[in-house]
Amino acid sequence: MHLLTLIFGIVLLHKAYTLKCYECIPGDSGTCTVKECPSQSYQCGASRVISYLDDSIQVDLNVKDCALPEECITASLNFGLVKTKITSKCCTSDLCNTQPAPEPIKTIPNGKKCFGCIGQSCTSTVNCEGDEDQCISATVNAGGLMSSLKGCASKEVCSSSNSEQISSAIGREFSCCQGNYCNSGTSTSAGLLLLLTPLINFIMFS
Repeated sequence: MHLLTLIFGIVLLHKAYTLKCYECIPGDSGTCTVKECPSQSYQCGASRVISYLDDSIQVDLNVKDCALPEECITASLNFGLVKTKITSKCCTSDLCNTQPAPEPIKTIPNGKKCFGCIGQSCTSTVNCEGDEDQCISATVNAGGLMSSLKGCASKEVCSSSNSEQISSAIGREFSCCQGNYCNSGTSTSAGLLLLLTPLINFIMFS
């Protein structure tokens, strides 16, 4: 009898501390629903992903959902003409994710330089901005065509704890390094529009 009471107590305690959050998914009729998070490890989160093509916004996604603490990041990817900014905001009370994630702040070049890809050559220069302190090399599959991406990234992009969610944006194979032009240039079959394809499919907290 005491064992049964203990088991029920543990289950009820678990439920009591599992947050309820708003879930808003882009393209899902524009409405938000209330969702119970899978476990106590989750917080309520809001994220925003903006992709730019030559400083013109091409993708602007606002997402709300349950989120693990390591998913609450601010990150930046910069492939030259194509840039992606990720912002997020997390909180720890029921239905606290009412406000959208903050808009990315405007950044300026920070002096670091990495190789980038234009046409079939990956020997162009990308001027890193803001907190982009590492060079990145990635391989993506866009429409069955394997293509190379090179540019700048913030440390959050390169962190192993965030690699699973970042890989959904830029592909499963990517590596980062520190030092100017450390992502040595090679040939590529990537076209400019192919750079946007995997980024459009990126949804935080998936």
